[in-house]
Amino acid sequence: MNKNLEILQKHWKHNSFREPQEQIINAVLEGNDVFALLPTGGGKSICFQVPAMLLDGICLVISPLIALMKDQVENLQKRDIKATSIIGGISQNEIIDILDNCQFGNYKFLYLSPERLEQDWIVERLKQLPISIIAIDEAHCVSQWGHDFRPSYLKISKLKEHFPTTPFLALTASATEKVKIDIIENLGLKNPVYFSKSFERKNLSYHVLFTDDKLGKIKTIVTKNQNPTIIYVRNRKSCIDTSYYLNQLGFTSTYYHGGLSYKEKEQNRLLWMENKCLIMVATNAFGMGIDKADVKTVVHLQLPENLENYYQEVGRAGRNGDKAFGILLTNTQEITNAKKQFFLNLIDKTFLKTVYNKLNNYFRIAYGEGFNEDFTFNLNQFCNQYQLPVLKTHNALQFLDRQSIITIQNMYSEKIQMQFILSSKEVIRYMSIHKNEEEIITNILRTYSGIFENEILINTSLVAKKSKTSEKNVVDVLNKLEQHQIIMLKIINNDSHVIFNEVREDDLTINKVIRFLEHQNELKTEKFNKVIAFIEDQTTCKNNLLLTYFNQETSPDCGSCSYCLSKNKRKPQNTIQAIIKELTKEAKTVNELENKLVLSTEETIFALQQLLEQNKVAINNYNKFYLL
Repeated sequence: MNKNLEILQKHWKHNSFREPQEQIINAVLEGNDVFALLPTGGGKSICFQVPAMLLDGICLVISPLIALMKDQVENLQKRDIKATSIIGGISQNEIIDILDNCQFGNYKFLYLSPERLEQDWIVERLKQLPISIIAIDEAHCVSQWGHDFRPSYLKISKLKEHFPTTPFLALTASATEKVKIDIIENLGLKNPVYFSKSFERKNLSYHVLFTDDKLGKIKTIVTKNQNPTIIYVRNRKSCIDTSYYLNQLGFTSTYYHGGLSYKEKEQNRLLWMENKCLIMVATNAFGMGIDKADVKTVVHLQLPENLENYYQEVGRAGRNGDKAFGILLTNTQEITNAKKQFFLNLIDKTFLKTVYNKLNNYFRIAYGEGFNEDFTFNLNQFCNQYQLPVLKTHNALQFLDRQSIITIQNMYSEKIQMQFILSSKEVIRYMSIHKNEEEIITNILRTYSGIFENEILINTSLVAKKSKTSEKNVVDVLNKLEQHQIIMLKIINNDSHVIFNEVREDDLTINKVIRFLEHQNELKTEKFNKVIAFIEDQTTCKNNLLLTYFNQETSPDCGSCSYCLSKNKRKPQNTIQAIIKELTKEAKTVNELENKLVLSTEETIFALQQLLEQNKVAINNYNKFYLL
């Protein structure tokens, strides 16, 4: 057995690699720089995790996705692999401790957000580490032509100067030819070995369905396919409302969005992963690091932001190779409104300056101050105070985040305050009885002096790292301690955190990033128009539209997407006759006719309009059609 496969089986319990994982691993082990373009679900993390286990030293993983970093670190720790991360919101002393552990503690993986490379002292500390591989996840972020450009990614090339012989592995799930060239140049990759996997998913069919009754259509979809399903929506309210609607109909549904606590997210995720709830209604906060093989259907209830996101989200269906469906529900009015709203919510220089200045005023930051300050933040309260439009303000804050002026952690956070209310002697006695909780309690006592005398704000993530366990386990232990009346526990919930990465300089701060803003607006407009073209195109196979967008060779028409099926649909007169025959039995709704006759919404509505104009049918008080 070769060593690659031995490591895969030992730590990940897989018996074989997916194409082209092993070729990428071998190229890295040979010391080459590598560029890997692998679609969603292609198993990118294995490409750097396996070779890192075979090489001496530590693998540095650069990723902008905090949730994904946490997920991967926890998964590695569960496999008894030493891994840690440096993300926003932790103190300099905590970072020093983490880097000391990496230097002297035989760690195999260090995950780092790209913004940290803008801090010279961290780069100096990284130079001292025995780095074996530098893996750059979401590598398209280095390109101004990518859909999520982050200037902080441009700092990664500096690492090439310090680690000239260390292999760089750039990974992305979406890159056009222009973005690919940009990635290689901006990261400073030297003669990289290039790998790509076809973006074609032959078992996945793409459907764009026009309907004025989206909830009714969802009911039809989940009734037909009672298998694991994801329904993507654009906001938290739609998340909760859609899940409630499905549960009222008797389906098992849960939901996931950025406003849930860690505990709620984990609880809802497990309900779905374990098939206790078959339907997950979610915003795009859900998905990164989620690998469930038996997802049958992914539904988009609103238009996606771009085709990259759409492809990634739809790609979570059918990973087991079985037939699966990506369904986008829309209507003419929604497209018209989307076009209006898109241009209304594009931010310009004046609006960006307004938001930045108001944000500083909101937190009372003086000119020349604010560096590395961390605040809890509620977007709605901020917008209400200054009479700012919520969505447009959100876009402005996201832009400031991408430019590394601020860092916004949009996940729902829990700040935990606690105090021991029993004596240290009683706490020690408790630990002697509950050995499985001893490590966590001991690390809390060592880390936070004065915790018997005062309520102390504790960092559960730090305690988890020191205890070599998950943050969830730490919170569970704290809840048990509270139940046993050993501690007093307060959980303070906040929508998000804002960290200021630069001192306040008002116009100077904003003027230096305006060219990026103008470029971003051009790119956003181009990508929005591509989404509209994908939806409205009535002459091309949807599979081939996506392949063309990603510069892939097109195939013969797939035969199963909404366009291909519409090509072969029955003649209108045949549809009318079939409906008349069905209505002679009893009155039926549009959805009932669609299901019974296996018709598309467009076919059914067209035929019914003909029958209405000919006064052959009418609608009763129950929205059912009947023959006159």
